Amino acid sequence: MVSSISAKKRALMPSGALRRSLRAHGHHLSPIVQIGKGGVSAGVLKQVEQALGDHELVKVRVDADSPEDRFAAADALGAHPGVNVVQVVGRAILVYKRHPHKPRYEGRHAEKAAAGKRQSRSRAK
Repeated sequence: MVSSISAKKRALMPSGALRRSLRAHGHHLSPIVQIGKGGVSAGVLKQVEQALGDHELVKVRVDADSPEDRFAAADALGAHPGVNVVQVVGRAILVYKRHPHKPRYEGRHAEKAAAGKRQSRSRAK
């Protein structure tokens, strides 16, 4: 039986409410890390790990002069433990790694923030 999942989408995290939420939050982010003509090197991977530790959700830009295409770069970034590729759009890759102590987008903190937004919307009506 042939898999119906595109080879380009196999590295993306499973669809669901979390992925949808991360895509919405990532839309307004600016790229923090850029992959240039050196490709996905050890330095780039170290920068991505540091940025994920600080922000949890990071947008990475793949420059036109990069030797790897955007899907190969996404596979390389998603190969690290705990790192999920949320979305690949154009030359931008949205990467997520849950913070071990204070997750911003999952768990109780995210539920409280969402509940607060719902209350403020109902008050505005």
